[in-house]
Amino acid sequence: MTDVIDRLAGVTPGGRVDALRRHRPATRDNAQASYDALFTTIDETHASASERAAVAQFVAALHDDEGAVAHYAAVTRQAGGDPLADAVADLAIAARTTGPYGEYPADAPLAGESVAGLRFAIDDADTRAALGERLDAALEHAHLLVFRPREASVAALARLADAGWSTAGIVTLSQLVSFLAFQLRVAAGLRLLTTEDAA
Repeated sequence: MTDVIDRLAGVTPGGRVDALRRHRPATRDNAQASYDALFTTIDETHASASERAAVAQFVAALHDDEGAVAHYAAVTRQAGGDPLADAVADLAIAARTTGPYGEYPADAPLAGESVAGLRFAIDDADTRAALGERLDAALEHAHLLVFRPREASVAALARLADAGWSTAGIVTLSQLVSFLAFQLRVAAGLRLLTTEDAA
C-alpha cells in the first residue's frame, strides 16, 4: 500500500524518518485509512470523486504545498478530467491569501481581534457554469474553512444546502478540508526532518 503522507513528505523507505513513522504504526495506518475513506473506497451518493478531488486540489493550493497540489491535481484529472483540474488551478491563484482572518460577532468576547481579508467568490459566469453550483459552493466554503474559520456558521452551511449539498455531503466536505489541513501539516513537518537527514 502506498502511504500518501510518506510520498508527499519525500520519506525514504528504510531511512530515519521512515523508522520514526513506523514506530507508531496505528497513527500511520489510520492517517492512510482516512485518505482511503475520502478518496479511494468511497460512496459517491453525497460527494462525487471529482468533487472531492477538486476541493482537495484547491485546499492544497491554498496551503501552497506544491507536492500536494501535484498529487491532488492528478487525482482531479483522473476523476474529473483535465478541464476541471485546470479550472481549479486557475481559481486557486485568485484565491491565495494569508490568514487566518475574519470577523467575530460584534458582541463576542474576541470581537476586537477581527481581521479583514479576502472573501473568495467565484464571480466569472463561465467558470461558475463549467463547475456547477455544487462545486462553486464547495470551493467557496473550503476557502472559508481554511482562511476564515471563525466565520463558520449555520448560514454558511445553509449556502451549501441551497447549492444542493445534503447533510451527509456537507459532513464529508468538512471532513475532507479538516483532513487536508492535518495531512499537509504532517507532511510539511516530516519534510523538514527528511531535509535535515539529507543535509
